[in-house]
Amino acid sequence: MTPTTVIEIGRQAVEITLLVSAPLFIAALVTGLLVSIFQAATQINEATLSFVPKLIVVFFTLIIAGPWMITLLTDYIQRLYSSIPNVIG
Repeated sequence: MTPTTVIEIGRQAVEITLLVSAPLFIAALVTGLLVSIFQAATQINEATLSFVPKLIVVFFTLIIAGPWMITLLTDYIQRLYSSIPNVIG
């Protein structure tokens, strides 16, 4: 196994990780921003007010984007396993 192969496998792993986590992070970020604007406008300073909506939005995002995320991960794992003979030999 060459250093180039190792770097390529690592790059693909980081890329897949970012792609899979991006919908959840973006949903949490947008929800947090909206809740923060609401808190600033109403001067309500409650920690659970920002946590619970983020949790709910991330849960629904996971339900909606979950099949795509699983497909992306299984395709990557299948490519990785099928390339084992080429990497070793």
